[in-house]
Amino acid sequence: MTAPEAGRGIGNGERAAEITTTFVGLPRDSFRILHVSTGNVCRSPITERLTRHFVKQRLGILGGGLIVESAGTWGHEGAPMEANAETVLAEFGADASGFTGRELLDEHVIMADLVLTATRDHRAQVISMGHSAGLRTFTLKEFTRLVRAIDPATLPPLEDGLVARARALVRAAAALRGWLLAPTAEADEVYDPYGAPLTFFRSIGDEIHEALDPVVTALTGVPART
Repeated sequence: MTAPEAGRGIGNGERAAEITTTFVGLPRDSFRILHVSTGNVCRSPITERLTRHFVKQRLGILGGGLIVESAGTWGHEGAPMEANAETVLAEFGADASGFTGRELLDEHVIMADLVLTATRDHRAQVISMGHSAGLRTFTLKEFTRLVRAIDPATLPPLEDGLVARARALVRAAAALRGWLLAPTAEADEVYDPYGAPLTFFRSIGDEIHEALDPVVTALTGVPART
């Protein structure tokens, strides 16, 4: 997006306290992944729907308490997904139907167990919202790098539940942060294809696919079918 990558969803302390109170006591039998970009019409919708698609491919269903969502730091509330993003998803066999854009709000961060952002700026904006988000917020590519270094044998088996495995994965990734740094600053970025031709959208889709594959494998314990 060409709009400034600034978080309009950052609430004041009073609102944050009110939201926190609202969600205290929520059942912990679910695990929410929140994908964040700027406008929530290109990168984060692609990432959200590809995550759902790849989990369904591995497990046959999107269940086990896993919830996958997205929002934008300058989100176009109620906006449709960009047409080129829909095309990219269709080419992967993923479902783009029923999507509407959302502006990132405090409650989205509070409820998320894992926040994966397109860029380092998005990550900083999420963390600046508070809500103890630092240990569960990563750029997508940063999280992929950390996940690749985690021994799957150290994670709970899927028989213990997808939620337990997902929480352990996030804890393990957070423990590695600071030890496995990106080779360059740009290595953790997924660039914005907004307004670009379909060929660039496809390249971004391929980047997201490559980053998601090891994450979904670690999450589900099931490698991609070859």
